[in-house]
Amino acid sequence: MQRHGSGGSAVIPFRAAGFALLLAHLSLVGWLTLRPLDLPWVMAPNLEPLAGIRAALSAGPLEAARRIGGGLALLAPLGVLLPLASGRLEAGPWASLARTVLAGGLVSMGIELLQTVVPGRVVDVDAVLLAMTGVALAHLAVVPVWRGRLRRRLERPSGAVRGGSGPRPGGRGGGGVAREEVSQGATPRIPRVGVAP
Repeated sequence: MQRHGSGGSAVIPFRAAGFALLLAHLSLVGWLTLRPLDLPWVMAPNLEPLAGIRAALSAGPLEAARRIGGGLALLAPLGVLLPLASGRLEAGPWASLARTVLAGGLVSMGIELLQTVVPGRVVDVDAVLLAMTGVALAHLAVVPVWRGRLRRRLERPSGAVRGGSGPRPGGRGGGGVAREEVSQGATPRIPRVGVAP
């Protein structure tokens, strides 16, 4: 229980930084995707899944890398920034991945819906698929390692304090972990003393 309390206070700076970076990233994404474009013509909306990806692949390797890579990278930082802003160290890896990918998909769908009223922008269902894939890849590459390192960092000082007050690791009692599990007995009671009239 003590670890959760100290971990909660130690995670606050990470949450604040994650929230600030999340707002900055979403502002940049909004500027990139929702500003009007002055184009002589625009492509038709793509509502068929994977049709835009197939068209990008048929346009050549450079164009495919630009379109697909841009779609993957646009919201990929959300895969790290959303868990960082939430500050959950004890979250299960699959539940965290599912929550993060779902949130990234909702952000991407919101952007696509807002683009319907922006001149020069069209809806592309493949943009949502690529964004969700990018969020998932970034999450899997960074978040489990980051959470593991932060948990070990937060456990180390509390383990040193427990070990310092108990027996030495080489002595009787088997170190700080065994000392924590051993019962200390009943709490001493002080007898009540009557008050004179």
